[in-house]
Amino acid sequence: MKLQSSYFLVAHGSRDPRPQVALDKLAQLLCERQAGLTSAPPSVVGTGTLELAPTPLREQLVQFGRRTGSLGLRRVVLIPLFLLPGVHVMEDIPAEVALAQSALGSQVTVDLRPHLGYNPRLGFLLAKQMQQRAVEAWILLSHGSSRAGANEPVGELAAQLGAVPAFWSAGLGLSERVRELVAAGCRRVGIIPYFLFAGGITDAIGESVEGLRVQFPEVSFYLAEPLGATAELADLVWELVGE
Repeated sequence: MKLQSSYFLVAHGSRDPRPQVALDKLAQLLCERQAGLTSAPPSVVGTGTLELAPTPLREQLVQFGRRTGSLGLRRVVLIPLFLLPGVHVMEDIPAEVALAQSALGSQVTVDLRPHLGYNPRLGFLLAKQMQQRAVEAWILLSHGSSRAGANEPVGELAAQLGAVPAFWSAGLGLSERVRELVAAGCRRVGIIPYFLFAGGITDAIGESVEGLRVQFPEVSFYLAEPLGATAELADLVWELVGE
């Protein structure tokens, strides 16, 4: 089967090098995932970031589209690796895609796919982590968004998992949620960081949890890992491709 498209993963971007390393690993896993389709060159999966890159996303996308277009791949499937339908997903990325499409013209088509958090099976990855520890209550800790309605999927996902939601930057915070659970009698609390990769924010979450351990010495806290660049996550990304 001849591959018709190239694939472009877009993440937020960070000054911390770890998210980019993980993003590149995820791209490699996707290369391996589609390797059985064709003997296409290894450059068919690319990565870009919305912020903190040397060039705007539109330019990153144009460069990638022209390069893979020269290989005969006339469609770029763009997958936003974002968990919430916030401003970046609903406004910023579509605007950058429109500018890139204008520059690419009719030679290459950019197909913007749903963001990663749109895939309902993400909950299965989180549930696997929850099965590893016996706690009395789980907190699903998301970054949060200021966009109206963008945090609702976190509440829905938390309800499906039997957890309670909390937000790092918008809405009810981690410490407030912990105080509620402690007041309700919980003494074993698990925290799931609803983030893609380890980085500055997950480090800050770890420091916050250490502070909670000091504040509530009678409570045992378990901090899970972020999703990470795994084969399981690559499979969920591939499901959004639609091929």
